[in-house]
Amino acid sequence: MFIKPFRSWSLKDNQATDESLYLNRRTFMTGSSLLIGGAALGLAGCQEQGGGYDASVSQSASTSDFVDPTLDLYPAKRNEAYQIERALTDEATNASYNNFYEFGSHKQVAKAAQALNTRPWQVTIDGMVEKEMVLDIDALIRSMQLEERLYRHRCVEAWSMTIPWTGFAFKDLIAKAKPLSGAKYIRMETFKDPSVASGQKQTWYPWPYVEGVTMQEASNDLAFLVTGAYGKPAAKQFGAPLRLALPWKYGFKSIKSIVRFTFTDKRPVSFWEKLAPREYGFWANVNPAVDHPRWSQATERVLGSNARIPTQIYNGYGEQVAHLYKDLGLAETVLYR
Repeated sequence: MFIKPFRSWSLKDNQATDESLYLNRRTFMTGSSLLIGGAALGLAGCQEQGGGYDASVSQSASTSDFVDPTLDLYPAKRNEAYQIERALTDEATNASYNNFYEFGSHKQVAKAAQALNTRPWQVTIDGMVEKEMVLDIDALIRSMQLEERLYRHRCVEAWSMTIPWTGFAFKDLIAKAKPLSGAKYIRMETFKDPSVASGQKQTWYPWPYVEGVTMQEASNDLAFLVTGAYGKPAAKQFGAPLRLALPWKYGFKSIKSIVRFTFTDKRPVSFWEKLAPREYGFWANVNPAVDHPRWSQATERVLGSNARIPTQIYNGYGEQVAHLYKDLGLAETVLYR
């Protein structure tokens, strides 16, 4: 009889976060804000965005009758190596609880996010690579082997969910990019189009949204570029058509609606790090022992329930990622800041 071994980072199907709750995370953010230069600065949400998208390439077709050109690729086959022990968050919950500051500093942004034009969409790969390139999103998606993975998600705001993501390994994009040996980091940015994203008219934010990771982090098996969720192309409020999922880091590292990957030897300064470096640093690894300056990170609220559970170091993925940080020689607090 074959017995499948349980992995420390695995999750059961009935334990993932619902899509609607995931889509409206920003309501929680409204009650807490910073003042920078006299302007209100909302707290960093779990999955912020911003970007290097030029409004001139916006989709002209109506979004109401839009059919994703890659719809035939879904649902993708599940990779059974990526399971988790919690229930999947209900799709309706996930889809109505989202951080997407481009469309508002609250979590009920799902409706506003539908204005985002996701076709045509191009992804630029530049910087320290053998040859810079601009890729059509549909050609990119079809060139990759899509799979479904069940992942935990832990927000810096101390709530969590579990999601069935569809996409491909970040390391597969790295292979396509052919980075030069001197590249140490990957800087990412999202779209910028204030004509559809009213939040980008708020000039106190450093648009476009920028995030960055080390080459080692991006090459880790867990680093995942997401194109879909719940067995279909990703909803716009999830960060369509291409977002990042780094399940061992706080959610704001998982940048949405990506338009550019820049390979560089200089450590990027991210959107939230630029705004509030004392609270939102580069590493942002989940660490229950290091509190946010304004709240505890020891426990988390599970979306879609009244449960509050202990937070795990690296969000339960330490077996896969702890080795990435053992030689940094940095203080424990750097895991968060």
